[in-house]
Amino acid sequence: MVIDMSNMDFNKKQELHFPMMENAEYQKAQNLEIRHGIEDGLDVSIYSNPEFNWLQMEQIRMGLMDKVDAAVYANPDYSYETMRQIRLALYSATDLIPYVNRGFADDDLEEIRLALLNRLPLDQWLRDDMCAPQIREIRIGLCEQLDISPYADSQYNWMQMQEIRLGLEKKLDVSVYTNPLFSHAQMREIRLGMEAGLDVSSYCSLVYSATDMEKKRKAVINGKRTSGTQKSDNNKENADGRKSIFEVHKKNQFVISIEENGNKAYAYIPWIPGNVVTEEDIYQDLERREIVYGIKQDAIADLIRRKRLNEKVLIAEGIPAQKGEDGWFEFFVRLDLPRIPAPLPDGSVDYVNIEAFEMVDEGEKIAVYHPAQKGISGKNIYGETIHAENGTEKKPIRGVGFIIAEDGVTYLSRMNGKFEYTAGRINITNILVVREDVTAVTGKLEVDGSVHVIGSIYSGGYIKASGDIIIEQNVEAARLIAGGNIMIKQGSCSKNDCFIEAGGEVSGSFFEAVSINARGSVKANYIMNSNINTLGKVIVSGSKGVLLGGTIRAVRGVSAYNLGNRLHLKTVLDVGRNELYEKEQAEYEKNREQLLNDLEALEKQRDKILALFSAGRKVPEEIQRKIYAAIEVEYQRLAELDGEASKLSNLTEQIMEQPVYIRGKAYEGSLIVINGIKYMLPMEVKRVAFKLRNKQVVIVNM
Repeated sequence: MVIDMSNMDFNKKQELHFPMMENAEYQKAQNLEIRHGIEDGLDVSIYSNPEFNWLQMEQIRMGLMDKVDAAVYANPDYSYETMRQIRLALYSATDLIPYVNRGFADDDLEEIRLALLNRLPLDQWLRDDMCAPQIREIRIGLCEQLDISPYADSQYNWMQMQEIRLGLEKKLDVSVYTNPLFSHAQMREIRLGMEAGLDVSSYCSLVYSATDMEKKRKAVINGKRTSGTQKSDNNKENADGRKSIFEVHKKNQFVISIEENGNKAYAYIPWIPGNVVTEEDIYQDLERREIVYGIKQDAIADLIRRKRLNEKVLIAEGIPAQKGEDGWFEFFVRLDLPRIPAPLPDGSVDYVNIEAFEMVDEGEKIAVYHPAQKGISGKNIYGETIHAENGTEKKPIRGVGFIIAEDGVTYLSRMNGKFEYTAGRINITNILVVREDVTAVTGKLEVDGSVHVIGSIYSGGYIKASGDIIIEQNVEAARLIAGGNIMIKQGSCSKNDCFIEAGGEVSGSFFEAVSINARGSVKANYIMNSNINTLGKVIVSGSKGVLLGGTIRAVRGVSAYNLGNRLHLKTVLDVGRNELYEKEQAEYEKNREQLLNDLEALEKQRDKILALFSAGRKVPEEIQRKIYAAIEVEYQRLAELDGEASKLSNLTEQIMEQPVYIRGKAYEGSLIVINGIKYMLPMEVKRVAFKLRNKQVVIVNM
């Protein structure tokens, strides 16, 4: 016996109660995350808190799946990205919590995690006021084994750090340009000059803007001197005659620096003995720089009055452009309708009180589209207009069962029916509401759409629907066929013949002496003496949930509380690559071969068209479009088919890691089959999983 100790407590897990799932604040995605956790046998109590959004829940669930201590980051105050970074760090036994507590943001944490993963001495250089790009530059420098001391200082922005790092990589004397008053663009011009072997002393000065430096660097390379170099120090100009960004006076010195986007200007007065700067000096330099908008007179006056030396002071600021709001849809029907039943105190689930769908009436307003808004233009400090980006329009909603009103933005239901909104599509389908019991006398009921039976279905009842079938009460010896899901709220018990077939999931309170074929999972609170075939999972919920008698074929595995009984009633579980899987694969191969044949025929027609063109003959454009469109459709269908097959194959591979979970007791005589390998349970065992290892079924204690 293989023993795999775990902290997971299945008894505790199935005794959970989630009253918040009855509350409208619980979103569909949150419910799905809890359902996925329950299906995977996880202790969902750690994240079944409405304070967690679905993305946070997902990160906790992924941690539980990977058997890391998810409780470390199960904190509603953490963003999902913070949770993700902590989770990834735990895989390498790295503790990010101290850095979270220091207030580092999500993107900061990613850089810290990568540094710690590579065992880099980050803490020596890390400061609380650093941002992600700064940390990244430090990390890269450490990875390249550089002496990062010249730039590992929060006084540099990340672009300045980068310029210094690049200089260190080229083994330059970076001290020439490590003055933090240099912008990154100025640093770049000095660095490029040094890399070219130039004497940068002719322009390595705060006197020159980055543009001035670039011109002088290129002039040196070309063996020329710009006209600016011939001017006196008191009247420096650019080569085009425009005044420089800076001016140095004989008796006073100050610097006006401008952001690269031209939206802010700062004044800096260094402390120099005898240095005297007046408001007039600053205004004159602003005028020379053609800065005319957003001048902060109070800030300039305060700068001079208080003699704020060695301090960068904002003295002019433009108005940034504002991007317009993106288009958005306002819905007038519930999108957060819980699609899974609420757990009960004993761990079973309440199928009786679940709202299975949302109904809409003909002409009912479903949604309204609010168009994207125009952006608001801004203005830079030169008085130039900054054009704003308009909001992005959303594509119209696709689907069936609705119309768009004459205003072009209002979506109205075209019929009385069942409303669904999935994957960005609206689907409104017919639903037949049967307000009486269905019996043999009722006759065969065949519906293009869904069926909602308020009562029960008794012996001889027959319903076939292209959509879903929802039964409020019981089902006896009847026949139910649905293209979608089938839900029997109070369950199904048949002494004779009861057959259920669904293109989706089948669920109900219980199933007894029932035959079920389903492409989706089969879910209940207990299943007895039934034969079930599903490409999904069989999930039996609750602390009293039993899987007893019959044959269960489930490609994706089985989860139940008890398996079998002391009377050794024959119970067979066949999971993984079984007959169902092989049948699905055979169907896939057949469909794929047919698609390839269709493609070959279409491509032959395309080749004929190309041959006619080569011969100088014309082919009607309509025919060309049809052929090429058909080819594209077939290739898309082929990709979708291959994708589904690959997904199924991957699922079965994953299932082999945890194919059968029994949270209570598994009794002697139960037959477990995994990928065709049989194992007859020789004794009673508790809280176990059955897995396949080295082509043998083994028992793993939970």
